[in-house]
Amino acid sequence: QVQLVESGGGLVQAGGSLRLSCAASGRTISNCAMGWFRQAPGKERELLAAISWSGSDTYYVGSVKGRFTISRDNAKNTVYLQMNSLKPEDTAVYYCAAKPGPAYIGIPLNLYAYWGQGTQVTVSS
Repeated sequence: QVQLVESGGGLVQAGGSLRLSCAASGRTISNCAMGWFRQAPGKERELLAAISWSGSDTYYVGSVKGRFTISRDNAKNTVYLQMNSLKPEDTAVYYCAAKPGPAYIGIPLNLYAYWGQGTQVTVSS
């Protein structure tokens, strides 16, 4: 079992930055693809970014490409999401998730086996 805990959310003004962390415990996530997701009120949970086992390959959805950066430190069993140029429409609860195995692109949400509890990000205009 993997337990994931997100941190780093908060209130920020438009144009600002936040860095989210996702700390894993219970077992290593070095053999898991990792993803960051968000869910705004009344909307479905959406994938924002995903990263391969080694961290050498990443994927971003169009709305965050160029503004968000996903990274991982397998030695620390932690994944990060650096968010820059934040917009009010980025307001949501942000989740990290782990998917055992190498594939990290085009993965349905239900194949992510482990999820964190989420951290709130609020961007004011």
